[in-house]
Amino acid sequence: MLYPKPLFFLILENTVLYNFDEIIDRHHTGSLKWHYTDDTIALWVADMDFRAAQPILKTIERVVHHGILGYTKPTEALYQAIINWHGSRYGLALDKQHILFSHGVIPSLALMMRIFTEAGDAVLVNDPIYMPFMNKVRDNGRRLILSPLTEAEGRYQLDLADIEAKIIEHEVKLYLLCNPHNPGGRVWTVDELEALLVICKKHDVAIVSDEIHQDLTLSGHKFMPFLRVAKGYEHKVVSITSMTKTFNVAGIKSSMIFAKDEALIKKISQQQRLSDEHDLNLFAYEVMASAYEQGGEWLAQVLTYIEANIELVCRFLEQHLPNVKVMRPEASYLIWLDCSAYGQDDQTLYDQLRDAKVELSAGIQYGDEGHLRMRLNVACPKALLIEGLNRIYLAFSDIKSLSGR
Repeated sequence: MLYPKPLFFLILENTVLYNFDEIIDRHHTGSLKWHYTDDTIALWVADMDFRAAQPILKTIERVVHHGILGYTKPTEALYQAIINWHGSRYGLALDKQHILFSHGVIPSLALMMRIFTEAGDAVLVNDPIYMPFMNKVRDNGRRLILSPLTEAEGRYQLDLADIEAKIIEHEVKLYLLCNPHNPGGRVWTVDELEALLVICKKHDVAIVSDEIHQDLTLSGHKFMPFLRVAKGYEHKVVSITSMTKTFNVAGIKSSMIFAKDEALIKKISQQQRLSDEHDLNLFAYEVMASAYEQGGEWLAQVLTYIEANIELVCRFLEQHLPNVKVMRPEASYLIWLDCSAYGQDDQTLYDQLRDAKVELSAGIQYGDEGHLRMRLNVACPKALLIEGLNRIYLAFSDIKSLSGR
């Protein structure tokens, strides 16, 4: 029986039903993720292989059809959309003056070095961590101090004793928090955040919380913005976030900086103006507004699909590669895999998978604690994910598990 080719979305009783099974060829588009000249399956960089939400695409079409792409600024409607989204979903009370714009969370990390530290000061991050955290500390002439996360019952924990000891020993001035955590997928609890705040307040350490994966929190978990627990310490706390990961529009560079202390906001704004890095482009402002105003349905559907893909990966590995230890994420579409049973050298492990024409992110990029781990991206059509898993199986199936020796 022949079936018609599926549409990328269907409209049913005013609800758009998206088809995340659609495979869209991204080769020869300048895609970072799909840069290959062969048939390698890309399961690495944090970029979804799903078409953006219909309201976002319509917004871009409207802007183009208008025909004038001149200078622009954030509208009152945009500010209100941001305020409504974060207030209704996370109980974060924001006013217009609390919101600053930036080209991305990584430029914002670099900016925060200038806000809270001087050259040579110590900055603390956890290990493993999203690699730009470490790179930007070093690139900006600060001393990188690492506090390894501990692992218990298949999830990461903050080692609060080690964090405080490192703060005291190195006279740390700034702590960079990743919440939800990348690559481990942890959503830090209120108790954990409050305990961290106590330590940082005690030693006068500023806190910058990267919360870009907040909207991708999965079922059974609750994201807490750090600014909600930072009452009385707002002069030392900044949150940085974006809707680009949430709505798969990373190519439209945009992010936000949230701060609640008037003097701190003024200082950040002044630093941004030194290099004119406070303005976004027309498409960024328009897409951000449409995403926060009309993107909720797309997000709900994509999270359902992502959770099914996570379950698929867990079942597949349990059945076919049980010696790969899975850290099930509490947020995002990234799964942290312990592949130490199948290798002793990080480059060899990575090459084994690339030879099988499937690419994951090498865990060693995320710090020493990423040794023999890989980060797998499940935000793709199920058929691509299954093919990628089969290739992972082939890469490891001829290798005798080291744990079985």
